[in-house]
Amino acid sequence: MDDRDKDIIAALRRDSRMGLSELADRLNMSRTTIRTRMERLIARGDILGFTVVLKEDTQQAPVRGHMMLGIEGHGTDRIVHRLSGMPEVQAIHTTNGKWDLILELGASSLEDLDAVLGQIRKIDGVQNSETNLLLATRKTTGMR
Repeated sequence: MDDRDKDIIAALRRDSRMGLSELADRLNMSRTTIRTRMERLIARGDILGFTVVLKEDTQQAPVRGHMMLGIEGHGTDRIVHRLSGMPEVQAIHTTNGKWDLILELGASSLEDLDAVLGQIRKIDGVQNSETNLLLATRKTTGMR
């Protein structure tokens, strides 16, 4: 992927609805060049798809947060399995450093989020945790 491909991707991240002609004008490339490069990026798997993020998608769980978990011993797989069954856990990421897992959480109220945090902290093997509320989303790709 060269700088021109990266410019195309950056422009699409800002506005994925932008047509080929507008992309060509903004990036000072021909429409044919843009189309050819986009087709190649899709064929190679660099671009996996295009999406729409609806306002209602973010309102279904208006209280959102990240919870970092420290796991005791070798219980990560068992804990991930348990977390996977909780609807408020929207994503589970393994990581390195101080924390073993980072969870993306969503709930309809602060009280509901607090209840979920309590359930997670009681799971056998969860040694410690830290939670941060997400106040506003400035940018999202809509894909996890």
